[in-house]
Amino acid sequence: MSFIAKPKVTHPSLPKNELGLTRREYEGAMSTLCAGCGHDSVTAAITEAVWALSIRPEKVVKLSGIGCSSKTTAYFVSGGHGFNSVHGRMPSIATGAIAANKDLYYIGVSGDGDTLSIGFGQFAHAIRRNINMLYIIENNGVYGLTKGQFSASADIGTKAKRGEENVQPPIDPVVAAITLGATFVARSFSGDKEQLVPLIQAGLKHKGFALIDVLSPCVTFNDHEGSTKSYAYVRDRYDEVVDADFVPPAKEITAQYAAGEVLPVTMHDGSRILLRKLDPSYDPTRRGKAYNYIRDRLAQGEYVTGLLYIDQKSPEFHRVNETTDVPINQLPYEALSPGSGGLAKIMGRYR
Repeated sequence: MSFIAKPKVTHPSLPKNELGLTRREYEGAMSTLCAGCGHDSVTAAITEAVWALSIRPEKVVKLSGIGCSSKTTAYFVSGGHGFNSVHGRMPSIATGAIAANKDLYYIGVSGDGDTLSIGFGQFAHAIRRNINMLYIIENNGVYGLTKGQFSASADIGTKAKRGEENVQPPIDPVVAAITLGATFVARSFSGDKEQLVPLIQAGLKHKGFALIDVLSPCVTFNDHEGSTKSYAYVRDRYDEVVDADFVPPAKEITAQYAAGEVLPVTMHDGSRILLRKLDPSYDPTRRGKAYNYIRDRLAQGEYVTGLLYIDQKSPEFHRVNETTDVPINQLPYEALSPGSGGLAKIMGRYR
């Protein structure tokens, strides 16, 4: 893919973080996504969160698979490390990198296709191992990079542009993550920067696997007759879908609403989606109640946003596996090589 560099001109009065760096120094290349794509709002939220936490850019590792969402790692923290893996295999790369160096901040950006279809097994094992990373799903319900095929989060009955109808039930990543034992689970809307930025900051500071499912609109492949994500369909009725967000082309939709409120987000043509922000009395530490609450709200056509579940007691990856405190690339050769005698002893275990 081609990248367009942003101009380096900065205003001298731009605010700086504790490191003396401006937000511009946490940006990346110019976006090549469709105008109005919700993914660009997520990129802006990540940029803001990392800048506000005063994390040095070179301390950030950006990982992705394949898809529109996976392109977005090029659009933030250009001074960080990056690895774009094959489709669905980002968690394996992340696991290896995290095992080798615990001193960095790991941000994995994936899509509903990359995570819930070809990468679902990898996603499950990253949760099981409780690896120290922030895993963001930019959830739009379609394979936008390959012209709008159904993803695993597409709802039953929706039709693609060419007329075929989806007959398979969707996977909800939040429900799946809680079921699999994730220790930090949140959901947000790409247009709600006030909620999304703090969630990203909390996820970056969480010790263990932190998932944020971001409902991020696709403006190109969901507005046609027969699609349950089209403007016309949503205007007539609201069905339970995994990603019912819409952003009109070339214009970003934002949302502001208080805790405990349900907000109908109205689009240009009168269609709307329903978002519910968690009430302060909600207890995110009770796994069973969190699961039931999310499912009950989904049945009522509401997507609960905020920190849905957190477990700060389960041991994280490094504690379980007793990984080295010193990054592997800084260890001397003598510590890394077992020698012929040590190698023979290791091999003897498998005879």
